[in-house]
Amino acid sequence: QVQLVESGGGLVQPGGSLRLSCAASGINFNIYTMGWYRQAPGKERELVATIPNSGSTNYADSVKNRFTITRDNAKNTVYLQMNSLKPEDTAVYYCNAARTVWGRNYWGQGTQVTVSS
Repeated sequence: QVQLVESGGGLVQPGGSLRLSCAASGINFNIYTMGWYRQAPGKERELVATIPNSGSTNYADSVKNRFTITRDNAKNTVYLQMNSLKPEDTAVYYCNAARTVWGRNYWGQGTQVTVSS
């Protein structure tokens, strides 16, 4: 059974930082592209950042130079370091594991991030 369990969300003031974690189980983590997506109220889910098993990371323009995605294959965990947070970053953040060539795509349950003074 595949599980993606996010943690690290919460309430933070504008300009603050948070680090999200996503622990994966039930998949061969090393070969999956891992990603973070977010969905704000009334909006569609959007890509935040992805990190493949090898190769370059990818970021949404809105988070470049503020967010950093990393992965620890030994711990089957992907992280999202979020700095200089803005109110518009408020959303539910979802962890994703994708293996496109196999048609596999998995989601976590989401973690709320609220940026407000």
